[in-house]
Amino acid sequence: QVQLVESGGGLVQAGGSLRLSCAASGRTMAIYAMGWFRQAPGKEREFVAAISASGVSTYHSDSVKGRFTISRDHAKNTVYLQMTSLKPEETAVYYCAGKVPLLARDVYRNGREYDYWGQGTQVTVSS
Repeated sequence: QVQLVESGGGLVQAGGSLRLSCAASGRTMAIYAMGWFRQAPGKEREFVAAISASGVSTYHSDSVKGRFTISRDHAKNTVYLQMTSLKPEETAVYYCAGKVPLLARDVYRNGREYDYWGQGTQVTVSS
């Protein structure tokens, strides 16, 4: 079983940037497809981005495409979410999640498909 811990959240002004990290322990992250999700107060959890176990395939939601980038470093057992041009409406708790995929190139957008979740990191974007 893998444990996931997010970090890198904080307070940033609109238009600013942050890089979130999701570190794995207990097992190598390399076998897992990974995803980033976010949840704002009073709203449903929202898919943000996903990356395959191999790292070859990525998928970003339309709302963040061109501004956010998901990546992974197998040597560091870490997945990243680089966020730029942040907007106040993107204030939320950001979660990383992991899943053993069918194929190493598969990405998953549905949160219900993920088996492991971190505790989340707060991102606050001020206007």
